[in-house]
Amino acid sequence: MSYKQFIHWWQKYLPPILLRAVVIISLTVGVLGILGSTASMSNAQLLSTTKCIQDKQTQLKSTTLNATVYHSPDCNCCGGWIDHLKAQGFQITDFSTPDIETVKQKYNVPDNLSSCHTAIVNGYVIEGHVPADDIKRLLQEKPNVTGLSVPQMPVGTPGMEMGDRKDPFSVLSFDRKDSVAVFNEYPSS
Repeated sequence: MSYKQFIHWWQKYLPPILLRAVVIISLTVGVLGILGSTASMSNAQLLSTTKCIQDKQTQLKSTTLNATVYHSPDCNCCGGWIDHLKAQGFQITDFSTPDIETVKQKYNVPDNLSSCHTAIVNGYVIEGHVPADDIKRLLQEKPNVTGLSVPQMPVGTPGMEMGDRKDPFSVLSFDRKDSVAVFNEYPSS
């Protein structure tokens, strides 16, 4: 595994693993009362604690992923991206509009981050061919950003597949103060 592949794997898989571990540890510490408590637990309390932890894990996994997608009726690749989201468990509300620029203005998408479609997912703006895993990470981490963007339409992004060709691309986060940061990077293959 090359260094770049390791970094990509690390960025893609470590945050969800760490989030689950933190939730489990936090719930266990809170419920068991380890901080400052010396009382022993009965079997009933232990079962109750285990059930609570399992419920929280299920809640994380079963969060409904709703996306409202706005796109031009002339756009063919938008349907491919919508199919990608559906395959990843998203429920889609699809709006075809001839005035996509008005949608982008309404949701404050910076011109330099623009692409062919705009989606709203749990209050976040998702612009362009953002991979579903990055959207899921956004929803788990809940950073103080407006949304994510994959500017333009890089080949190899979800919905822009062209055989084995994959251009390198970055998923960018943006906020209302025009701050832009790299949220994830994908090398070419």
